[in-house]
Amino acid sequence: MTKQSLSLLAAVAALTLGFAAHAATPEPRLLVIDRSEVLRASKVGQDVVRQVNAYSQQAEADLRGQGAALHREGDALKQQLAILSADVKSRKIKDFQAKEAGLQGLAQKKQSLIQGGFIKARMTIEQTLGPILQGIMVERHANLLVDKQMVLMGTDPTLDITRVAVQRLDAKLPSLKVELVPPPPGMVQQQQQQQPQQ
Repeated sequence: MTKQSLSLLAAVAALTLGFAAHAATPEPRLLVIDRSEVLRASKVGQDVVRQVNAYSQQAEADLRGQGAALHREGDALKQQLAILSADVKSRKIKDFQAKEAGLQGLAQKKQSLIQGGFIKARMTIEQTLGPILQGIMVERHANLLVDKQMVLMGTDPTLDITRVAVQRLDAKLPSLKVELVPPPPGMVQQQQQQQPQQ
């Protein structure tokens, strides 16, 4: 065989393999879901947001009282500074600054625990939602699920399974107790970007 014959034979073989590989690729059958809407519209999502808001309001009320007391102490200290000796003045200022830092640390700790509780609750919801979505995909013979935020254009509203997913999530997990826990390392910034507006 000549080099040209071998090249032609190789090209035909490559073309045939390319068609066979293309024929083996399944046709995409996709569904669309609005995951953020599932969290907003579901009973469990609303329950979690309600609890997180209640924790935040309670923490704010607790800290507001302590902050007001610290403010009054600061005002009293300002009045005393003029008549105190330098070493007593320095010690009282340091003590007051330590109390301020302690209150700020307490506020950050409370916020961190609330954030950790939200993250844990959201992860539990996602774990429950996963099998629900897989079941819907099997029922509808889909092989691809896309978040609605990634869709630029669409003409078939029957591809959107958000409402069905919310109904099934409501049936499976209508509520969830939010526990105040430290957030997993590195998760706070990621969740703050994803957290729905409350």
